[in-house]
Amino acid sequence: MKIALIGYGKMGHEIERIALERGHEIVCTIDIDEEDKFGSPEFQSADVAIEFTSPKSALMNYRRAFAAGVPVVSGTTGWLEHLEEVKEACSRDGKTFFYASNFSLGVYIFSALNNYLARIMNQFPAYDVRMEETHHIHKLDAPSGTAITLAEGILEKIERKGKWALNKGDSPDELEITAFREGEVPGRHTIIYESDADQIRITHDAKNRTGLALGAVIAAEFTKGKKGFLGMQDMLGIL
Repeated sequence: MKIALIGYGKMGHEIERIALERGHEIVCTIDIDEEDKFGSPEFQSADVAIEFTSPKSALMNYRRAFAAGVPVVSGTTGWLEHLEEVKEACSRDGKTFFYASNFSLGVYIFSALNNYLARIMNQFPAYDVRMEETHHIHKLDAPSGTAITLAEGILEKIERKGKWALNKGDSPDELEITAFREGEVPGRHTIIYESDADQIRITHDAKNRTGLALGAVIAAEFTKGKKGFLGMQDMLGIL
């Protein structure tokens, strides 16, 4: 499979390594100030583009890739206020887009566990719930996209919580998310249920970027030849 990489930092290099190990070809890499490459024959020859950049540049990257006729797999977070535009491009114009706030298989399993536990804890109002998430100091958005996805899973299941709040929950119906930015931490997410009697914690702690990169490449393999708006549920189907 021919893959283009949009974003060629640490994550892009890790994706490249894994893609080559799995027998794929990297036909184009696009980094900061290389937007002219979207119009290149090399980029347009790609079966799929994998995009990990920044919230500020993500939407324009998608537009440029769509204009070139290249499907996109994206793990960039912090841009979801534009999600409906991307979904419309898929439904109206036949574009292909795979999005996940986190491509790690472990995080996906953790998310399924989170949803299951929240469904149980809806029956036990003595337990309050909150979340802590930690990422490296270079991460621009807070809370992380993964934290928001986990929070949405909790809010769907626990009736006493109506919305999430960053760093401080001002009312009982708010799910508090505390975001830390430390060193080079790849990603750590902890869900905490606490009553006067005890505390229950579940945690996913990423050791490195490998799980994310492998998941993105597997998603690209899944996306090739498909149409529409896709996600981890379409690929794995366990939630």
